[in-house]
Amino acid sequence: MTRRHLLTSATALLAVPESVRAALAGRRLGMVIHSFAHRWRSKHSSVKFRPFLDVLDVMDYLKDLGSSSLQIGVDGLTLDMAHEARATSESYDMRLEGIVSLPRSEGDVDRFTRDLRLGKEAGMSIFRVAAGGRRYEIFNSRVAFETWLTTTRKALELAESAARRQDVRLALENHKDFELHEQVATLRSISSPHLGVCLDTGNSLALLEDPMEVVRQLAPYTLTLHFKDIAVCPCDDGFYMAEVPLGKGMLNLPEIISTVSRESPRATFHLEMITRDPLRIPCLTEGYWTSFPEKPGLQLSRTLNLVKTRAAAAALPKLTDLPPEAIAAREEQNIFDCLAHASNALGFSQLITKATKEGEK
Repeated sequence: MTRRHLLTSATALLAVPESVRAALAGRRLGMVIHSFAHRWRSKHSSVKFRPFLDVLDVMDYLKDLGSSSLQIGVDGLTLDMAHEARATSESYDMRLEGIVSLPRSEGDVDRFTRDLRLGKEAGMSIFRVAAGGRRYEIFNSRVAFETWLTTTRKALELAESAARRQDVRLALENHKDFELHEQVATLRSISSPHLGVCLDTGNSLALLEDPMEVVRQLAPYTLTLHFKDIAVCPCDDGFYMAEVPLGKGMLNLPEIISTVSRESPRATFHLEMITRDPLRIPCLTEGYWTSFPEKPGLQLSRTLNLVKTRAAAAALPKLTDLPPEAIAAREEQNIFDCLAHASNALGFSQLITKATKEGEK
């Protein structure tokens, strides 16, 4: 890493559309804790890659990366730690957003409310929630999914009521669970300023949905983003998709920025660069379709054509057989590469000091 690599290049910025530069004027990129999947509360430690044991460890690291905000779980916070995190975020000019689990039932609302209150003590006003996971791996029938959908909508109603009482906002992620039309219908049915979207720019490809169409429809509801790039390649029963450094995938990042900034100008962009093995999307198997048997075949055709025409030139990165130290090194390099692209090619005003200093050694 070098200063030339990391600092904003005026020449590179000439290629950034004016609409993107205008949308990002003075804005910095935040970070999701998932970008540190291998260092967050890790049992492996080394001189160079010590684990992050609490929110303060992460904030100290992000300060040197010029991050504007951190989205992190409320679990594990104490009241004293929350107060210290708030004071630190204010001194670092860094916002905090929370990650909380939805209430499982009416009996779980008290726990959910306590999480919101604790997050508020840390200065959090937006809380990302996820309703489920990869539906094509979880559900073995449409009936099972519809039961989950009914339960989830009830949980969101309970969560919205608690959020309204605490005067905070919940951001529901498109987490490979809801199809686009299902998530939009849920948002409209609850229809609350306290419930919006955590827009993940890549997740919905796993459900064969066009990434830009997802962005266009969810942008008006978006409070915060998991900003990422995705690389793909075909396989016998479908395709693989993987998070890759910004600019090395197939997503139209400038158009995503322009669309979201136009529809929700206050939404916060958080980098989610998860360093892990590629995810297999077995869309050519019968089991994949059990939770959405009426999904249009046109979505499959378009997605497979996209995978074919935009397939990565090189093999998707894997972590198999890498020792912990090498995984941590790749994770950090991926983050540095993302921040370099965000600054040099997209126009984020990242003020990187840690990576620059290390590159000059």
